[in-house]
Amino acid sequence: MSRDNSSSGFLRGQIEYYRARATEYDDWFLRRRRYDRGEDATRRWFEQVQEVRAVLRELPLDGRSVLELAPGTGIWTDELVDRASRLTAVDAAREMLNLNRERLGERAARVAFVTADLFEWIPRHEFDAVVFCFWISHVPAGLLEDSLDRMAHSLVPGGLVFFLDSRQEHTSTAVDYVLPSSDEETMTRRLDDGREFVIYKNFWDPDVLEAACRRAGLDVKVHHTADFFQFGVGSRAFE
Repeated sequence: MSRDNSSSGFLRGQIEYYRARATEYDDWFLRRRRYDRGEDATRRWFEQVQEVRAVLRELPLDGRSVLELAPGTGIWTDELVDRASRLTAVDAAREMLNLNRERLGERAARVAFVTADLFEWIPRHEFDAVVFCFWISHVPAGLLEDSLDRMAHSLVPGGLVFFLDSRQEHTSTAVDYVLPSSDEETMTRRLDDGREFVIYKNFWDPDVLEAACRRAGLDVKVHHTADFFQFGVGSRAFE
């Protein structure tokens, strides 16, 4: 499905937002500053992060070729780089990829970093697995099936899928953010310097997401942690 003028404008703004946010991004994941919701919420957050990490670590990725979409600052690239035989990381924000390289240090040499718009990028070969964390919620509804179809075609038959994203939980985001309602798919995000951007933010119903995956030839089961995260595990169907 092609983009309309409206979605193209929002997606360009979304890329600019993540380029500008790169140096602030880890504050969210590490529960610092505007994202600090108190000791109990922080404890539950990291307990549930560990729950999801355990699922990812159980996947048979060792020695396999892995595609990571929207790797950002490398929080999850760090989980993959020592396991994959070949790791390709694709992100539209070069500032994010620069921080990713810094996080990995010498191990960054094992990663093929690609700066590209994920809604336009087409892989040159198939992978054994695709991983994407905190990206699918930023896919507009009108591009969801096209995005999943591209993903499916980037995998070998039987190739693995793992994704992670946020649940609609107000304490998972900054104290000054208002999450979109169920009938909205955009929200306003603010940087520390006061600049504001409108981005896509969809909290997908698990049944809707699983059905969209099936139509793309992906057999995926969607799960939730107690409060903060939604994650999916599955594979590309054999034809």
